[in-house]
Amino acid sequence: MRRTGAFTTGVIIAALLALSGCARAPLGTVPMAERDAIEASLMRDIRTLASDEFGGRRPGTLGEELTLAFITKELQVAGFSSGTNDPGSEWRAPVPLVGTQPATSTIALKIGRREVTLDAAGAAAFTSRRRSLVEGAEISFVGDLSDSVSDEAIGGKVVIMLGEPGVSPERRRTLFEKNPAAIITVVANEDAIASTLSAFGNERFLLASEETSNLSGFATRAEMAKALGEERWEQLLAAAEEDGFEPVNVKGQATIEATSVRREFTSSNVIGVLPGAVPGSGAVLLLAHWDHLGECGDAESDDLICNGAVDNASGIAVILELARRLAATGPHDRDIYVLATSAEESGLLGTKAFIDAPPMPLDTIVAAFNFDTVALAPAGSPVGFIGEGRTPLDDLIRQALIEGDRQLGNKELAERFVQRQDGWALLEQGVPAVMLTTAFGSEIVLGPYLSNDYHRASDEVDNIELGGAIDDLLLHQELVKRAADTEFYPATGG
Repeated sequence: MRRTGAFTTGVIIAALLALSGCARAPLGTVPMAERDAIEASLMRDIRTLASDEFGGRRPGTLGEELTLAFITKELQVAGFSSGTNDPGSEWRAPVPLVGTQPATSTIALKIGRREVTLDAAGAAAFTSRRRSLVEGAEISFVGDLSDSVSDEAIGGKVVIMLGEPGVSPERRRTLFEKNPAAIITVVANEDAIASTLSAFGNERFLLASEETSNLSGFATRAEMAKALGEERWEQLLAAAEEDGFEPVNVKGQATIEATSVRREFTSSNVIGVLPGAVPGSGAVLLLAHWDHLGECGDAESDDLICNGAVDNASGIAVILELARRLAATGPHDRDIYVLATSAEESGLLGTKAFIDAPPMPLDTIVAAFNFDTVALAPAGSPVGFIGEGRTPLDDLIRQALIEGDRQLGNKELAERFVQRQDGWALLEQGVPAVMLTTAFGSEIVLGPYLSNDYHRASDEVDNIELGGAIDDLLLHQELVKRAADTEFYPATGG
């Protein structure tokens, strides 16, 4: 573990105070001994959560049970009560999940009398069902269209769409709403298919309530040219580039079959509450996801466990330490909830389950603060403000940053992650949710982690940096105190 770098800052502050009796230390400054105690507490919790015993904290494993028990115990010791609002399910709120892992797939196109089965190295199909089959369906080529395609043009047909990195998932979602029999996304080459197989190859989780019967296929341009005929395929590609292009019915039939290994189980969010002194005044929500990937290391490596020390044992550790400090400095006017979410890695699923069955009306949450991947930056680093400009919290946050002599980080960098964290699911429901962290304040800090350790077995405790995380914790302690104070922050909801 590297030094937090707070010593130099502490010495400077002490010197300034000695020179001027009326000088005031920046907001969130605490004695060095207190920072050391916070660091020790964070390290203890991160080491526990990121230990091999917890197995990478994958939902539906023993690692989940150990994680839930640890978080619950720590919240109880801190003075929190169960926040589920359900006496039959104290502390744990259910997250019904479906786990699916691809097994087999076949994609075949029949054009005239010629039938071609696409090669497995260049094509694959996926379903969340045990078996999905589309047999002898008509084919419609839509190019890169989505919103403008009518239901009648593709309903019941196998749709062939052109893939585009970063855009294809939303395009597929839009097209699936028009009830096609299946969608084949055409990608560049076999490397792209290999990436798809890697992304879909491990067990994936879905919320049981959101499961669909969608049948998705992927094929390379070369395989599509082989199946349709190179001349016809080039004609379709050229047509797709013309102004006013509309879906083209391809004379032929498609048969697609996919099977998967499937299991249904219930994971859990942990919800604790520190009751406020002013009933009915709303709530402040603190959230962090507890899950990680389990085993995701290289099959040939001696270390298969992805322990997720930074992502997100660090976020849970910070939220637990913050809970202890808030409980010790209460009472606060508003309820303060702590939410540890499941299955964030699979698409913010735990937060979506919370939204489906919240223990309080969502519009009574006056502020939500998310903690994710926080242990990267040294002390004194700029703060990444994820969610800036999207909530009524901006003035509250900016004032605290000014008083704390804290600088905002790279806004463009922060903006890239708005939809990639649990707060996004809350923002979509009108809940004022933000994420403030030094880890996302600079590409210099975040970039090496994303390139080298993110979602890899190398995300270990020895690589974390807690200086910025402690700064983040102290900033949030003040922000929560202010947001939970009905006179200081007289909001009535999001």
